[in-house]
Amino acid sequence: MTSSTRPASLDAAALTAGFADGSLTPSEVAEDVIARVEAREPELNALYLFDAAQVRADATASTERWRVGAQLSAFDGVPTTVKENIARAGQPKPAGTAIPNPPIAPRNAPTTERLLEAGAVIVGSTTMPDWGMLSSGVSSLHGITRGALNPAHTSGGSSAGAGTAAAAGYGPFHIGTDIGGSIRLPGSWQGLTALKPSEGLIPLDVPYTGRAAGPLTRTTADAIRLMSIVAQPDPRDYLTRSYRPMEWSTDPLAPAGMRVALQLEAGSGLAVEPETLAIVERAAALFAEAGAEIVPLDPFIPAAVLEGLVNFWRSRSFADFEALTPAEQALVLPFIAEWCGAGADFSAAQTVRNRNMSDEMARLTRAATEPFDLVLSPVTPVAAFAAEDPMPITDPLATMGHISFTVPYNMSGQPAVSIGAGVQADGRTVGLQIASRIGTDDRLLRVAHWFEQARGSEAEVDWSRVA
Repeated sequence: MTSSTRPASLDAAALTAGFADGSLTPSEVAEDVIARVEAREPELNALYLFDAAQVRADATASTERWRVGAQLSAFDGVPTTVKENIARAGQPKPAGTAIPNPPIAPRNAPTTERLLEAGAVIVGSTTMPDWGMLSSGVSSLHGITRGALNPAHTSGGSSAGAGTAAAAGYGPFHIGTDIGGSIRLPGSWQGLTALKPSEGLIPLDVPYTGRAAGPLTRTTADAIRLMSIVAQPDPRDYLTRSYRPMEWSTDPLAPAGMRVALQLEAGSGLAVEPETLAIVERAAALFAEAGAEIVPLDPFIPAAVLEGLVNFWRSRSFADFEALTPAEQALVLPFIAEWCGAGADFSAAQTVRNRNMSDEMARLTRAATEPFDLVLSPVTPVAAFAAEDPMPITDPLATMGHISFTVPYNMSGQPAVSIGAGVQADGRTVGLQIASRIGTDDRLLRVAHWFEQARGSEAEVDWSRVA
């Protein structure tokens, strides 16, 4: 049995087809996932909570449901992970920090409830860096989460463990969260499909401006399948809105006749690396060949807007940091302590002005992208960096110049997906970001699915080579 034909590596459609015809059971799949976790976790460090006995028990229950024809959904028994800040009833939520006595979730988050209602087998909770404010897997609690394609490289973050679990093949379904790129960055740096959906489409029990939950998967079809489970309304998300019914079809949608913007400069942050630029331009050429009208899009977010937003995040995290005892403060990752410490120096008036940059970013993003069906860009200007580094920019007082393409869509509420577009000469993956109008997530993923088929084998990760 090769790596790509092991049950743990099969997509959700292949798994459930096997469950339906009796050639495979959820228990057999769970055993293979457990074996893969036990083989790779000592190095990768993607899971915070992992209870093999509970995974086996849940898979056994699913196996019995399939046996008697009482499965809870088409995806009953499919292995899944959720990020550690997505509540699981009775489980701790330390948010990546080593601060003792983390809060215990009194009930499941909406995402967890939808997965359990569908019969998914939750393999575990995945790691994140301190307070989710790093683009890596460096954590005062967990240590270092590494990329599954090359453990010397970052997992990306803050959905660090989610990205690594997806790339390592801990089953097909993985859910992360994203406030500035935290789903799409691991997606780009580990060759995944990673969607930051429309605001509130996947409801949150702790919503706030820019925050979203979304899928990280090896294939676009599995992202679509996962969205069909978790993109359900829940009254706890007071920032959500009524969306038209989504059609979670896995039929590819070619961009013929679409007006597609191509943004190669963000106007703030880091310059795009030459290999990344070439890969994104090659991807845009495929859209043009398919009949899309490609229109260059100038930068639309000034550096001062990005800097103001990041400075507001500093103040918000400093409010949490300041409330800790000195002993607890000493346990926070030093990079984060210094990063948020800068937020202590802003006046109340400046903090309000910084907070207003999220609204300004939303306004500018909607205005710039409204004329287009899609917007193509790099996910991030840089390829994966060393796993030990907290950020691609290692100065905690510098602005987060690597999120300049991703964060605008958090603030505007628009969906944006990262999909693998190429592999650099040194083996590092590069994601293409495709964004669209709010509430068009189903069409966006169908276009991403088309691109996945059009991009060519040289742009793909060979998952059979991932141990």
